[in-house]
Amino acid sequence: MLDGQLLDVTGWSEDERAGGALLIAEVGLYGPGGRADYVQRPGDPARWDWNGDVP
Repeated sequence: MLDGQLLDVTGWSEDERAGGALLIAEVGLYGPGGRADYVQRPGDPARWDWNGDVP
C-alpha cells in the first residue's frame, strides 16, 4: 500500500519493479495530478519507500 493506494505489482517483471512506481497524488508538492515516486527498499524489495514528488 502506497499513499493509501494498493498497487498490485505481482504481474510486473523484476526490471519493471526495479524502475519504481509513480502514483497520481492529490496532495503533494505539485498539487492534484502530481506524482508520488516510490522505489523498492534496498535489501528488502518486498517493501517500497517514497522517493519524492514529481510533476
